[in-house]
Amino acid sequence: MFKAITIESFGGPEVLQWQSVDVPAPQAGEVLLSHTAIGLNFIDTYQRSGLYPLELPSGLGLEAAGVVEAVGEGVVDVKPGDRVAYTSMPPGAYSEQRVYAADKLVKLPDGIGDQTAAAAMLKGLTAWYLLHRSYRVQAGDTVLVYAAAGGVGLITCQWAKALGVNVIGVVSTAEKAALAKQHGAADIVMADAPGFVDQVRALTQGEGVAAAYDSVGKDTFIQSLDCIRPHGTMVSFGNASGPVDPFSVMELGKRGSLFLTRPAVFDFVRTTDELRAAAGELFRVIESGDVKIEINQTWPLAQAADAHRALEARETTGSTLLLP
Repeated sequence: MFKAITIESFGGPEVLQWQSVDVPAPQAGEVLLSHTAIGLNFIDTYQRSGLYPLELPSGLGLEAAGVVEAVGEGVVDVKPGDRVAYTSMPPGAYSEQRVYAADKLVKLPDGIGDQTAAAAMLKGLTAWYLLHRSYRVQAGDTVLVYAAAGGVGLITCQWAKALGVNVIGVVSTAEKAALAKQHGAADIVMADAPGFVDQVRALTQGEGVAAAYDSVGKDTFIQSLDCIRPHGTMVSFGNASGPVDPFSVMELGKRGSLFLTRPAVFDFVRTTDELRAAAGELFRVIESGDVKIEINQTWPLAQAADAHRALEARETTGSTLLLP
């Protein structure tokens, strides 16, 4: 018997249960994994709360690294002893061991440690699709990045700088402002600053940003639209303050024929080839030193509820790991 975090109802962190679970033998196309590190992400809180409903009872967690213990029939891409990582549905990464589809795994290069991989897969591939797919940045662009001192934010700031892109980072404290600037943000606007839009406009000589990468949602959506240049792109990719309220598409026309997208990472890595190619780009930018994965908090897996509370209270920076 192994242990895992499960939920039987939606709610706050108190619904997380540390329980013994049966882990079956891998079937055809599957592998048995022992996790070494597990990534914590805001989407975990959305699924726990029911904002993104799951079929209950359910596990949680979409990102982890570990070692292959056994393989099922037909699995040839990985073998026992391989170090691997993944980010994908279904949830269940909050576990000591699990059975998982082999074609959703990425083998880790020697230069990428398990904890780095677990902290980088979902957040790093999110930064990848933000910069390379949702709005394809060009050298010289200026973009607005919310939660710039968070896990996705720090990766996005660094990667954007390496591409010659100027980042205006949005943060909530002076400490987070310093962290974001250390990781590539050219300028900072405080989240609660009076005249937020005016500040962003001033930093772009009145033009506005090429794209706003907004993970906050409800509280910042219209504000973000107001910061974008004509024909720019609004990328709404999170709901930290709640889902965006319905709005008229005429709002996009009023602000200079804006583009709007609501992306999800798994739509960009639908196939094994897409996943492994994107992960390869991520690993290369980490190994080059252009992007450093900052693991600033760890909790024992059994204390996942405490990690959720800290994340939702905005008490974390960079990436957070749960350790089995």
